[in-house]
Amino acid sequence: MSVTSQYKDAWEGFWREASGEQGAVFWDAEPALTAGLHLALYEPHVDSPTLPLLDLGCGNGTQTRFLADRFPKAVGVDLAAAAIELARGQEKSAGGAIPSGELDFLELDAVDGQSVAELHTELGDCNVYMRGVLHQLEPQDRQPLADAIAVLLGERGRGFVVELAEAAGGKLMRLAQSPSGPPPKLQPVLRHGIVPGAVADAEVVDFLSTAGLSVLASGDLPLTTTEYEADGSRIELPSKWLVVGRNG
Repeated sequence: MSVTSQYKDAWEGFWREASGEQGAVFWDAEPALTAGLHLALYEPHVDSPTLPLLDLGCGNGTQTRFLADRFPKAVGVDLAAAAIELARGQEKSAGGAIPSGELDFLELDAVDGQSVAELHTELGDCNVYMRGVLHQLEPQDRQPLADAIAVLLGERGRGFVVELAEAAGGKLMRLAQSPSGPPPKLQPVLRHGIVPGAVADAEVVDFLSTAGLSVLASGDLPLTTTEYEADGSRIELPSKWLVVGRNG
């Protein structure tokens, strides 16, 4: 199976309109506030740090480039060709900043089991980083995505999964319905119909468990955005993180 054409078209449209400038997208916060915080929680559980690191749902690649300094090979994958084009463009215009590890970007429909299996055949077992993807998928695609993570991890990989908590739904609704209108960087997300869905916190664990994965660690950590409240503070969304793998 694969994601619906409507869903893919929505993301293609979003990324075609997006600026290549870092921070222009609602969730494209600085790596020090996102992947950097996640790595501190993730790395103690990574048994095989020499495996490739796969950034699943990489978007414009901001976090992938950061991760390529911490792993020997980082591969950013995304459903939207326009996102991969932006990521590759930013890689070329990174001002001479060359990551210490190998860096690549690939287009991938992670709900397509055959494509996922082929990527695993090419790369072998991977460590997987996924931030905020499951919650905005259509319900029928959530289990296949969890299954894809399990395939990509194989026997040796460890996954770090970050998803918006149930409490984030109310905060996003408040932002979307603000009398002054949604924050500017949230507006294109809503305009393209990419409204984050409500996934119960327990469902995330259930999807991963059904895929044959064990939760090795978990916790709460606010997901930092690039937008600001009226008082000038950075908008943060409640999120849950999990480290998963084939065994404990």
